[in-house]
Amino acid sequence: MNADSSTPLDSRFAAGPPTRTPSIAGVPFGPIPVSRRRWLQSLSGGLGGLALGELLGRSRIAHAAPGSLSAPHHNPKVKRIIYLFQSGGPSQLETYDYKPLLNEQQGKPLPDSVRQGQRLTGMSGNQSVLPLAGSKFKFAQCGANGNWISELLPHTAKVIDDIAIIRSMYTEAINHDPAITMLQTGQQLSGRPSIGAWLSYGLGSENDNLPSFVVLITKGKGDQPLYSRLWGTGFLPTRFQGVQFRAGRDPVLYLNNPPGISQQARRIALDRLRELHELEIQTSGDAEVEARIAQYEMAFRMQSSVPEVTDLTSEPEHVFAMYGPDAKTPGTFAYNCLLARRLAERNVRFIQLYHQGWDQHGNLPAGIQTQCRETDQPSAALLSDLKNRGLLQDTLVVWGGEFGRTNYSQGKLTVDNYGRDHHPRCFSIWMAGGGIRGGAVFGETCPFGYNIVADPVHVRDFHATLLHLFGIDHERLSYRFQGLDARLTSVEPARVVAEILS
Repeated sequence: MNADSSTPLDSRFAAGPPTRTPSIAGVPFGPIPVSRRRWLQSLSGGLGGLALGELLGRSRIAHAAPGSLSAPHHNPKVKRIIYLFQSGGPSQLETYDYKPLLNEQQGKPLPDSVRQGQRLTGMSGNQSVLPLAGSKFKFAQCGANGNWISELLPHTAKVIDDIAIIRSMYTEAINHDPAITMLQTGQQLSGRPSIGAWLSYGLGSENDNLPSFVVLITKGKGDQPLYSRLWGTGFLPTRFQGVQFRAGRDPVLYLNNPPGISQQARRIALDRLRELHELEIQTSGDAEVEARIAQYEMAFRMQSSVPEVTDLTSEPEHVFAMYGPDAKTPGTFAYNCLLARRLAERNVRFIQLYHQGWDQHGNLPAGIQTQCRETDQPSAALLSDLKNRGLLQDTLVVWGGEFGRTNYSQGKLTVDNYGRDHHPRCFSIWMAGGGIRGGAVFGETCPFGYNIVADPVHVRDFHATLLHLFGIDHERLSYRFQGLDARLTSVEPARVVAEILS
C-alpha cells in the first residue's frame, strides 16, 4: 500500500474487516466473515501460498527438497549417515577397552580412590561390596596400528583399519531413558528434535521419493523400550521426522491403498484434500498445513519407492553371505544393515538402526556373546559393502550405545558369570567413513576402566563432530523456539573432535 494513498488508512477499515467467498474447484459455498486478526494473518500467508503452489506444481516429479541452509558452512565430507545404535549400553570392557588389571584384581573391592564418590544406580548402590570383574573374553591387537579388540568381534577386527575408536565418551545421564534421549536429541529431557530431524531441517533431502530420515529397529529384542520421540522433530516442522520401516508385508503403516481403492481414486482424493488445505492456509497461514500436504504427497510417491527399496530379492547370494545367516530374515540386524546400504545408495540422508538387548546387569558373558553374534558380522559387512561400492568415502557410519558398564560386578561374581551396572563416566563408540581417520584410537581411561584420564569426549562434542562432517557449524544451525535460538548442541561448550578426522 503506497504511503501517499488519498484514502486514509483508518477509513478503509471503517466498515470492518473484509469478507471472502471461499470455493472448492471454483465453486463458491458462501461468504465467511474474516476477523481483522485472521485477515492480517492471510497477508503473511500469501507468500506461503506462493511457495505451496510451487511445491504442488512439482509434486509429481522427483526432485530434491532443499533445507534451511542455502549452502553448507564449509566443505562437507559426507552426504549421509548410518547410525548403528546399540540400545542398552554395550560393555566397553568386553569389546574395545582392554583392561588386564581388572583380571589381575578379580574380586577385590573397587578402591575408593578410583570411585571418587561418584554416584551409583539404585541397582548396585546398596551392595556391601563392589567386586572388580575382569572380562571373561580375550583381547588381541589387530590392524596396522595394533589396536586392541575383543575376540567377540572377529569380523570387526578385520575392518579395524577403517574405523576410529573413541574410548573416552561420557555423559551425565545414568539411566537409560535420559541417556538415550541425550544421544539422540542432545538433551536428557524429551521434546527436542532428533539428530536426523536437525540434518533434514538443515540440509533437506536428495531423494524426493523416499524420506530423508528412515528408522529400522531389530524385531523381537525387547529390553529397554524405544519411543518414536527418539526420531521425532520436537519443535521443528513435522515433515522432518523419521519414518519407521517395519519388517513384513507393509514396511510403512497405512501406505498401501485400502481394498477397493485404486491408485487413480487415491490421486483424486489427494487433489481434493489439497484444495481444502489450500483454503486453510489462506485462512490461517499455518506452515504445518503445508507440511501435511508435503507428507501426503510423499506417501503417494512412496507407494512405488518403498516396495522397490525393501525388495532384497535382487541381491546376489554372495552379498547375503557377507552379511551373515540372518540377512534374509526381515527385521534382523543383518537384514536392516543390508537395507541400510540400499537406502544409502538412494541418497537417504539419515538411516538410523536400533538394536536392543545390551542391558546386561546379570549373566553378561552369555548375553553379550549373543549380541555380538547378531551385530558383529553385519556391521563389518556394511563397511566392506559400502567401501566396495565407493559409498564409504561419503557415508558416515557410527556404532555405539547410550553409556558404558561398570568395572565391578552387579550382584554375585563367580568364576564364569557376572553382570555390570550402568556407567556414564566412560564408554566406547566407533566412527568410520568419509572424513574419519581409519585406524585411530582417541581417548584413554584409567587402568581400572572407570575414569577418563585423557581426551574426554562429551555427547555434545560427538554431535558437533557429526554436524561438522556434513559441512555444518554446530553453533550456526539453529531454530527459533520460545525466544531462543535452539541448537542440537545447546548452549554449553562443544568442540569438534579434530583428532579423529582425516
